[in-house]
Amino acid sequence: MGLSYAIVSGQQLRVIAFGAHPDDCDLGAGGSAAKFAALGHAVKFVSITNGDVGHQTLHGVELATRRRAEAMESARRLGITYEVLDTHDGELLPTLEVRKQVIRRIRQWNADIVIAPRPNDYHPDHRYTGVLVQDSSYMVVVPNVASDTPALKKNPLFLYFQDGFQRPNPFRPDIAIDIDDVFEKKVDALDAHVSQFYEWLPWVDGRLDQVPKDPAARKAWLKQQRQKREVTPAIRASLIKWYGPERGGRVQHAEAFEVCEYGLQPSDDRIRQLFPILSSSLGHP
Repeated sequence: MGLSYAIVSGQQLRVIAFGAHPDDCDLGAGGSAAKFAALGHAVKFVSITNGDVGHQTLHGVELATRRRAEAMESARRLGITYEVLDTHDGELLPTLEVRKQVIRRIRQWNADIVIAPRPNDYHPDHRYTGVLVQDSSYMVVVPNVASDTPALKKNPLFLYFQDGFQRPNPFRPDIAIDIDDVFEKKVDALDAHVSQFYEWLPWVDGRLDQVPKDPAARKAWLKQQRQKREVTPAIRASLIKWYGPERGGRVQHAEAFEVCEYGLQPSDDRIRQLFPILSSSLGHP
């Protein structure tokens, strides 16, 4: 868990991210998670579904078991905690029961930061994950809701993962994190999800024949694919805001987050307190 590193300002921060499937959080926040963990902070990824339909040949218990094992290996590589819930992939709905599962996990983690998708994604599971976390954002401090788990004393900061959707409004990169120094570690985490990045997603995209057979070669291929993700002008501006023109202007790989209008509404100073990784670098000046 990276506890050999000094915890910035003496306070261990607690971050929890929710994805619909067992690789979603890794894509949106794998680099940031690695940086938090390296500073001794506690990070947990939660997949609300078990991913049991996301493959061209496997399905059901066999696939769910494989994907849970992949998530655990990704967590080991990042130095974090991972939990996969048992809702069927493709069948997630924003029910009261699932909302209570989300509320309980935010409370049990005693979260300072909660991250989830925006609820306007192409995939219904992604959309409903966003809705479920939104619907939990106030309820985590209400003692009589899910009363079997003690309510939080303060509302966390709720954030959205970066996306490219434009309607009803485009993603706003309120916080942008330089992950150049942990990009290899993020790729390493994605590499753990073999069923997704080397089988299912290339098959869906009609590129399965491009995936190398050799594990080292396919990991290099995956790294090349991830390097193609563009730092948009808006994200560049956010990087410059948080890191200054010199460092912010040369970042090659970033993860960005939008502040949800529910939950804590932080000042820039408070964001810096909650994101000590904005001033840390594990391998670069």
